[in-house]
Amino acid sequence: MKIMSVLSKRIGYVLIDLSGTLHIEDLPIPGAIESLQKLRDSQNLKLKFVTNTTKESKQTLLSRLTRTGFNIEEKEVFTSLTAARKLLENRNLRPFYMLSEDALNDFSGINSDEPNAVVVGLAPTEFHYENMTKAFRLLLDGSTLVAIHKARYYKRKDGLALGPGAFVTALEYSAGVKAEVVGKPEAAFFLSALSDVGGTPEETVMIGDDAKDDVEGALKAGLNAILVKTGKYRQEDENTIEPKPTFVAENFSKAVEFILNHNQ
Repeated sequence: MKIMSVLSKRIGYVLIDLSGTLHIEDLPIPGAIESLQKLRDSQNLKLKFVTNTTKESKQTLLSRLTRTGFNIEEKEVFTSLTAARKLLENRNLRPFYMLSEDALNDFSGINSDEPNAVVVGLAPTEFHYENMTKAFRLLLDGSTLVAIHKARYYKRKDGLALGPGAFVTALEYSAGVKAEVVGKPEAAFFLSALSDVGGTPEETVMIGDDAKDDVEGALKAGLNAILVKTGKYRQEDENTIEPKPTFVAENFSKAVEFILNHNQ
């Protein structure tokens, strides 16, 4: 464990990443279930779960969390899919989706006739040559490229795997465009999630395993941030970002311990 900076205020709000921080696929991170309950038992803390997960709908994600042993309600979860849907609706965009079939459930009712946008999430079966070419041609014709997130990689049970960022970057390069990113590490994503619980950045800490998307993004949005050494974490990740994490913890349990001790 390593303290990188000093918290100046009492923590009242906690944003928590899911995959890699609380669980990996259907396996909970050891101690995470019990430590989450400790946070809930602390009367003066409000929690929000924030995730870039795009390979499954919110309902499927919640079912996974329940099977894994977590008691998390739908209203407590803010996803990048939710943020992407809001963008499409606000801008009247008609998407060509590069999303998994399950994730598409979160976009029901959105008109996708005659697309004027390309929406990319984590969808391994969709990243084939013909789909990438169709997306490329739409972008050349003026469509908007929307990246639900640009994660470089994520953690599976069998090891690290490519995230959607590589495919978004390929489209940017070939079509000469720049994607609009709606999930982490965008400041708007963190602040929108925080507005749901009524907190201020100075009183909030983000806990996550991704140094760039979870931690650096939160810090640049004005939040405090704890990097956990689970999930996609790789040795010395904390030294690859600026500003530095507020705290580096071995796991979620140690992150919770740090918050509760700070608030005593």
